[in-house]
Amino acid sequence: MALSKKMEKILNAQVEKEAYASQLYLSMATWAEVQGYEGISLWFYAQAEEERVHMMKFIHYINERGGHAIVPALQQPPVDYKGVKAVFDAPLEHEQMVTAAINDIVALSLQEKDFTTNNWIQWFVAEQLEEESSVQAIIDKLAM
Repeated sequence: MALSKKMEKILNAQVEKEAYASQLYLSMATWAEVQGYEGISLWFYAQAEEERVHMMKFIHYINERGGHAIVPALQQPPVDYKGVKAVFDAPLEHEQMVTAAINDIVALSLQEKDFTTNNWIQWFVAEQLEEESSVQAIIDKLAM
């Protein structure tokens, strides 16, 4: 069963969100590296790569289901941050937005009775819990 046009559109929107997340984390990594925060920069470089992998999963899924994945143009992420706390607050906010978008895909898959997509997207539901928890744990440690 091919994806509906509505599902293809929402999944392509998610490709853009994942691609932007990768660029955002890459920007944060370079900021941290220039500031001398080696451990922080390594964490953000790893996150940037993980988000790129997520984007690729969406691209392959769309194409495998008879859709056409679109590689998006992206806006430039911020290049400067006001400190370590600020550089971690931004990804928490972004991950919360991504979680809401993933939940919208789940809702549409249920509405359309697209159980294949619903089953596939569950990996991302669990992944978003991990993403938000990981960033929140760092923010909590910074607050101590």
